Amino acid sequence: MLFNEVLHECKTGSKKAKDHIEDVFGAEHLENVGLEEVVLNEEKSTWEITVGFSRPWDYPKVGLVTGLQPQNPKRRYKIVRINNETGEVKSIKIHEIENA
Repeated sequence: MLFNEVLHECKTGSKKAKDHIEDVFGAEHLENVGLEEVVLNEEKSTWEITVGFSRPWDYPKVGLVTGLQPQNPKRRYKIVRINNETGEVKSIKIHEIENA
């Protein structure tokens, strides 16, 4: 596969993964949705695309002192697996981050 073809498939798959996450989890009012990682698994012929996001309840509890400081929410990560040949989303899996 040529570089331009891989790049095009990567961009297409990344957009599809983000759109799918927003569609499936949209009722949870996702914020800060963003692409984190893209891997082409040639053995399984799948794209493994990690999408990160925050939910309203991922913000730390605000106290008297902490209320004056910027509040950074925890980020959650999902791996979306997309079939490289058909473009079909095969799965969404939690992506655990060590020491997060």
